[in-house]
Amino acid sequence: MKDGVKLEYKYNLLDKKYEKKEDKRGVKLVAVSITNNSERDLIFGRDLTLSYENGDYVPLMEYDKTFKSLRQSPLTHLFYLLLTPLNLHITKTSSSGNIVTNSYPIGLLLGPGIAGGNMIAASTANGKFKKDLMEYNLQGTMIKKGETKYGLIGINTDSYDALQPVVKNASEAETKKEIAP
Repeated sequence: MKDGVKLEYKYNLLDKKYEKKEDKRGVKLVAVSITNNSERDLIFGRDLTLSYENGDYVPLMEYDKTFKSLRQSPLTHLFYLLLTPLNLHITKTSSSGNIVTNSYPIGLLLGPGIAGGNMIAASTANGKFKKDLMEYNLQGTMIKKGETKYGLIGINTDSYDALQPVVKNASEAETKKEIAP
């Protein structure tokens, strides 16, 4: 607990395709729990920010930028349409000794089926992911004294450094509020 604020957090929330994007793009999605035990209400992003243990400020990403960085791209699944011309050839020898070859155009089902199924799955997963990011967005959220808030934050970093809360005193927060448009 620091300055009356208790911060709990967890990295490595994502799995499968999202986890690959997280590593590739240098973005970490972090689940946080913030308990305000201070003597005043705090607004996350104004009165309360985060820093690393070394004191460096943690630049938080907006939820929409986090989503755009980590979302799946459904259009990449169109490459499965390349399977469309695929044919299955079955060769049989008849009782009279003739060789008979039958050809079945399995690609007509396989290519579009896999492409369509994966596109639907990716779009559905993206919709759920975006909904979760919006629902648990903490930017600008008031955390009343004695209250605990849970949220998801995006951090533009490759590391898993320890985080800590930074509470600005009331005069700093008011000055920032007056300067902000």
